[in-house]
Amino acid sequence: MAILKAFKGFRPPANLVKQIAARPYDVLNSEEAMIEAEGNPYSLLHITKPEIDFPAGTDEHLEEVYLKAKENFQSFIDKKWLVQDEKECLYIYAQTMNGKTQYGLVGAAGVEDYMNGIIKKHELTRPDKEEDRMKHVRVNNANIEPVFFSYRAVPEIDAIVEDVVNNNPPVYDFIADEGFGHHFWVIDNDATIARLLELFSKIPATYVADGHHRTAAAALVGNEQKNNNPNHTGKENYNYFLAVHFPDNQLQIIDYNRVVKDLNGLTAAEIVEKLTKDFIVTEKGTEIYKPCCLHNMSMYLDGKWYSLSAKEGTYNDNDPIGVLDVTILSKSVLEPIFNIKDLRTDKRIEFVGGIRGLGELQKRVDSGEMKVAFALYPVSMKQLLDIADTDNIMPPKTTWFEPKLRSGLVIHTLD
Repeated sequence: MAILKAFKGFRPPANLVKQIAARPYDVLNSEEAMIEAEGNPYSLLHITKPEIDFPAGTDEHLEEVYLKAKENFQSFIDKKWLVQDEKECLYIYAQTMNGKTQYGLVGAAGVEDYMNGIIKKHELTRPDKEEDRMKHVRVNNANIEPVFFSYRAVPEIDAIVEDVVNNNPPVYDFIADEGFGHHFWVIDNDATIARLLELFSKIPATYVADGHHRTAAAALVGNEQKNNNPNHTGKENYNYFLAVHFPDNQLQIIDYNRVVKDLNGLTAAEIVEKLTKDFIVTEKGTEIYKPCCLHNMSMYLDGKWYSLSAKEGTYNDNDPIGVLDVTILSKSVLEPIFNIKDLRTDKRIEFVGGIRGLGELQKRVDSGEMKVAFALYPVSMKQLLDIADTDNIMPPKTTWFEPKLRSGLVIHTLD
């Protein structure tokens, strides 16, 4: 059963929270982070992307860069830009996008749960990315950024969260630059905390929705500290890491689309002809066509949009992986027609989050940068949970969650 723990979080004063809160480290490259933090000494990017405090082009993996993160973190504490709560609390972090609000329960997840599979994942991680975040956790001795988890909804947890939200003003309430609302409550009532922890302890599994590398890094560093402590008791803060837990029925996965740089020596007409083997192909003209349902996808090629409906036999609805449209696209299109066999390493394919809209796909093809684009129907939360429950792994770049969590609303230290 799942572990959740209250903790003494480090948080910004309300008057600084909007300046401190930042997008996750992995949605910005160094140049973008430098621009975003320009003129803002409060930005958490000085801790999560500390290379921005060095000359442009500095390798973010240098030891002095990691040490700069530690220096900046301590500076934020010394300047009272981050202040530790006096008692162990849980927190509620809500996000509003397009008029819809989702409510997450913030607490410390268990390292042990990750090691023994109670925290389930659906993506592979890369050792180099894991090690980068492990170094960041080690040097700061803290989880600076939260990970994004989900769990199968529990009505009583929903009711408690709703009661806290309806009867207490948020300690933070702001609209970030991307236009999404971010709202935050502190749960410091002992009875409420105790009941939430009790309810959570009955949840059989939690699921990594977004932040697989941060999750792995946080858990592995905690496990390291356990193994290096001869007086380990199991109660130390390093046994836990920072996570925001959202009920599955409040989350929506956005499409994650593909663009390809060349036609593998084929003409547009030849591509369309080859697609008729496994798809019902319908030309849709110049107006953007958005996939309407599972097993329907769209293609933008040579100035035209097409509907591609997978024929029976190209998918297996009884197979958690075989049912996915990303699997159909790879097996019936990318591999046989474009000779793209490894989505992780092939430089001829790139991925575009659905938050950018299908107009972004058309723009990149019309510019000549890319030759063809494919838009997919979004994966459902049920599909994600089914895949994780069966210990399967999704193909790369399958899910896109939005809004992204803002980092810096609360920080969990390991000491």
